[in-house]
Amino acid sequence: MSSDLDHRSLDIDLRRGASDAYRGLAALSRAAGALDHRLLELVEVRASQINGCTFCVDLHVTRALEGGEDPRRLHALATWRESRFFDAGERAALDLTEALTVPPIGPIPPGIVDAVDAHFGSDERHHLVTAIISINAWNRAMIVEGKQPPPLVAD
Repeated sequence: MSSDLDHRSLDIDLRRGASDAYRGLAALSRAAGALDHRLLELVEVRASQINGCTFCVDLHVTRALEGGEDPRRLHALATWRESRFFDAGERAALDLTEALTVPPIGPIPPGIVDAVDAHFGSDERHHLVTAIISINAWNRAMIVEGKQPPPLVAD
């Protein structure tokens, strides 16, 4: 039976068909690993939501919960601007995530740059930008592969 969720993907498996690229992408992800785990997962979930990558949303929500993240914050992540659940540093990181995931034509708006500079040191900024670039690349890879999360377990 056909549904609106039916879609086609390219016959692509980067792990096997482009193993050097896959390993490079994995190395890029590891380079962002020095970023605070909770913040990293928030950034990865938010970028994945924007990109419509079901696999990565599921993966990073699961990792965030396993890392002790509050489920209410994850539920509110799509509306983080309206939520009181996120501190100023997290808001700056989420704002930068959105700016780099759906980039404007031209440079990043000065308000975002100022907020990121106010909350993150040089090393953290580098790791944050690396994390955002990495998750956007993974989202695109998983979407083109048609990768889906594992099925829900029936009670």
